[in-house]
Amino acid sequence: MKQTLSKLMYLLFTLTAVFYFAGCQKNPPALSERNKMITDELIADGSLSGHLQQTKTFSSEVIIKWLNQQLDMLRVPLAPGTGSQAAERALAYCGIAAYESVVPGMPAYKSLQGQLTDFPAMPSTEPGKAYHWAASANAALATINRLLFPATSDANKTNMNTLESTLQSQYATESDAQTIARSVNFGREVANRVFQWASTDGSANANPSYVPTPGPGLWESTPPNFPAAVNPYASQRRLMFNGVADGTAIAAPPPYSTDPSSPFYAMVKDVYDKSQSLTAEQTAMVIYHRDAPGYPGGGHFVAILSQVLSQAQSKLDIAALAYVKTGMATYNAITICFTLKYSYNLVRPITYIRNVMGYTSWSALFNTPGHPEFPAAHAVNGATIAKMLTSVFGDNFQFTLHTYDYLGLPARSYSSFYAMGKEMADSRVFGGVHYQASCDKGRQLGERVSQNILSGIEFLKD
Repeated sequence: MKQTLSKLMYLLFTLTAVFYFAGCQKNPPALSERNKMITDELIADGSLSGHLQQTKTFSSEVIIKWLNQQLDMLRVPLAPGTGSQAAERALAYCGIAAYESVVPGMPAYKSLQGQLTDFPAMPSTEPGKAYHWAASANAALATINRLLFPATSDANKTNMNTLESTLQSQYATESDAQTIARSVNFGREVANRVFQWASTDGSANANPSYVPTPGPGLWESTPPNFPAAVNPYASQRRLMFNGVADGTAIAAPPPYSTDPSSPFYAMVKDVYDKSQSLTAEQTAMVIYHRDAPGYPGGGHFVAILSQVLSQAQSKLDIAALAYVKTGMATYNAITICFTLKYSYNLVRPITYIRNVMGYTSWSALFNTPGHPEFPAAHAVNGATIAKMLTSVFGDNFQFTLHTYDYLGLPARSYSSFYAMGKEMADSRVFGGVHYQASCDKGRQLGERVSQNILSGIEFLKD
């Protein structure tokens, strides 16, 4: 503050001298290069330009509304074999686009440019020019959602157009036309560059239909619906930076065995025993976190972010930070998780309980997802997102989820993100689709990935 005042006093003295001598000379002297440098610095930090608003002066409405629009698109059943990819990729790339579209208005924060693998250079803002950061985020999110969901319904396409134009009309009343146009162009360019980068991540690789390897203890498609394999080629996807997978090796489950005295048998029997004595609360927990009907493909996590931002009444800077952190975390964690799943290729509880234990009519509380058992993806995702949200909002953030109010399911409240993540993991054991070891190891994996991102990516400037 003292430094800024000193610069202002110096500049005022110099300008006074210039105008004084201008009255005495035909060709008044120009400002010195030093004065020009000081002027540019003051413009850059906002000391001379009250019209240069920072990102924190805008609400998070634009991000929340686009997250909710995305949920409508995620309700549509996904193409066979894509599984959770749609939601996690959308969270990641939309989060990055949103963050990059507003980070120039966040003086303490820095771009991801130069930090992510193969990440392109981001466009530059015009020095000293004002930007309406909510308008920039609106343009970025509209653009990248259209690019990520080209096959969405005509109704969703119309809704995206309506949302973008409604918000832009609102913002047009808050700033001049030049500022709005400059902000919109910046946001669109950011989104286009992020999408071009996303299109090379390996998700669109052409691969043959996956055929499970038969054998004792190996995963096979499960009754009653016998789903196709989901995300079997996750190992081909590009992780977002070197080091994100460091320390993510997890201890293997017990060796497969049909011996009733073996650790493996005991691990499966734990699932069966719990299924026979479920309380009403445990059953409600399972149904709430099953993901479908509602938002197949991990859309539940998109809904969580939207509701947390609403309940926190976050400003746009904090919302963008939470968005990019959770998006990067879920994309990398799920990529690593599914790579491990198809490496271990472990049998699901329903197969073992029916075929080995002899309970031929036993079923889980909902259809078992179409991928190998170990580690549990829901546990991984819940833990990694919980850690990222905690890094933004703190350890004891209390919140209530209303994700499935429209289905008549009671809201669920939590004293922390950690409590939410643990409940998600436990729900998969009570539901009969995962072993306890898979959920415990999954939570460790998710937390490790998030920690790698928090320590490996510099969001704050030095």
